[in-house]
Amino acid sequence: MPSTAGAVTMSVLVAGFILALLAVTPLALARPDVHRFKWEVEYQFWSPDCQERPVMAINGRFPGPTIRAKAGDIVHVDLTNKLNTEGVVIHWHGIRQMGTPWADGTAAISQCAINPGESFAYRFVVDKPGTYFYHGHYGMQRSAGLYGALIVDVANGTSEPFHYDGEFDLLLSDWWHKSVHEQEIGLSSIPFRWINEPNSLLINGRGQYGCSLAAGTCKFNGTEQCAPRVLRVFPNKTYRLRIASTTALASLSVAVANHKMTVVEADGNYVQPFEVENLYIYSGESYSVLITTDQDPTKNYWISVGVVGREPNTTQALTLLNYVSVRAAVLPASPPPAAPRWNDYSSMRVFARKIHALPHYSYAPPPARVHRRIALLNTQNKYNSQTKWAINNVSLSLPTTPYLGSLRYNLREAFDATPPPEGFPFDYDIMVPASNTECTVNNGIYLLQLNTTIDVVLQNANTLSANTSEIHPWHLHGHDFWVLGYGDGKFVEGVSDRKFNLKNPPLRNTVVIFPYGWTVLRFVADNPGAWAFHCHIEPHLHMGMGVVLAEGVERVRGIPNEALKCGLTGKMFMDSKRG
Repeated sequence: MPSTAGAVTMSVLVAGFILALLAVTPLALARPDVHRFKWEVEYQFWSPDCQERPVMAINGRFPGPTIRAKAGDIVHVDLTNKLNTEGVVIHWHGIRQMGTPWADGTAAISQCAINPGESFAYRFVVDKPGTYFYHGHYGMQRSAGLYGALIVDVANGTSEPFHYDGEFDLLLSDWWHKSVHEQEIGLSSIPFRWINEPNSLLINGRGQYGCSLAAGTCKFNGTEQCAPRVLRVFPNKTYRLRIASTTALASLSVAVANHKMTVVEADGNYVQPFEVENLYIYSGESYSVLITTDQDPTKNYWISVGVVGREPNTTQALTLLNYVSVRAAVLPASPPPAAPRWNDYSSMRVFARKIHALPHYSYAPPPARVHRRIALLNTQNKYNSQTKWAINNVSLSLPTTPYLGSLRYNLREAFDATPPPEGFPFDYDIMVPASNTECTVNNGIYLLQLNTTIDVVLQNANTLSANTSEIHPWHLHGHDFWVLGYGDGKFVEGVSDRKFNLKNPPLRNTVVIFPYGWTVLRFVADNPGAWAFHCHIEPHLHMGMGVVLAEGVERVRGIPNEALKCGLTGKMFMDSKRG
């Protein structure tokens, strides 16, 4: 049962939501601001966890610069690749790219990789407020540190459905001392070499390895690249924590000692507020939570981030909630909040099922009529002795010509003309390793009819090892989707459907499938383009765990030639110049 203080806090927040809803005014008719940036991407030595290693930096900074704009504004980034030997692209995670599918930043899907020495202009509208981030989407460059925060505030003339006095951004990530290139080679090797658990967890690019903040063995003068950024707060105020996870592998739990968190936003969409002591967050997800600084102002309090979903061999990441009357150097007397048991999936499911959309606030319920259902079985497989991840027994291998270009110019020979299967055998036993572990590898895609409603069933299964099934957070580019429901075991048509929430399902862009379980999402294919849909765990995508969806590409206009100057489209442009 919640404490009296907690109940009062919750009632005040709910009242604030209602008042804010009544206060919303129409969007001001103003010209959008254009936010211009010039970025250079290159490797640089850095000490994210007090151990020096190469990182991918933007303009000499790690993490990359935070972008902040208002809903309706235009972001323009001139990106120059100063890497010596590899291409680069940037994906703007959670930004739907309505009308600018070439700016989605997915190599071989929406654009060609930007080669060393070349530049590319990303220009797009940030159409709705929320907590987002950006990251590399070529190879495993997110694991190398290519990421940063992207915050979209409400447009002029509108307001949030809650009140707060200040805010902080917490960008969470995991970090390896092994280079990303060594990790990639290991994932493709025979025999397979797993990257192993991360050496450390980072909060805003800062963590500690080889010493303990909690034990006071880390000594800082404040200038170190691994020194924690503390959150300095005034008593009796409400603060918004914008929390985003760009981890390559780890699922996480976040806690603030002695302070309840009220969840108010998920993936850029408002949710009905609810209180938690631990926030579960999977790779690719973002949340906003509110905390009230109503504890003893003569003390500091730990903020802890720990691994869940995998047996944790990585130390918690820590920083401090620092009340202004106390020096930041004063450590709390109590130990940091412990992460929940790593395999407490029941608590994770309870958290996921608490997330409901906030009705009547830029929200529409899902369409009742569904035109197509695609069931995607997630399995671990072998292909010519290589370890792969596959969807419906197909492991994704991207083509040399971006799908956006090959579809727009009808170059159908650029990828496999046979679409991948839309389902899997009814009698497939998800509880044991597959009897036939071999999969195929190709680059066929799902072509969707524009403006139709699609249901996707994500079905989890056993891996190659007995009694093992893993968490997979799936991210859809170009769309938000409604999460209709979660379930244990195998999805059964006509039976599992009865568990769907069609009243107030949350809108998300990333959703988790739990071990041996299913998740169903619904979306409208209303954004012409070619879009990635994949597991957001970096090694899993690298090993083929994804699909590509496309709709209405024939309607796309204005694709810059720079986006398509590789493969068959590049040859087509060269031939047209000669002609």
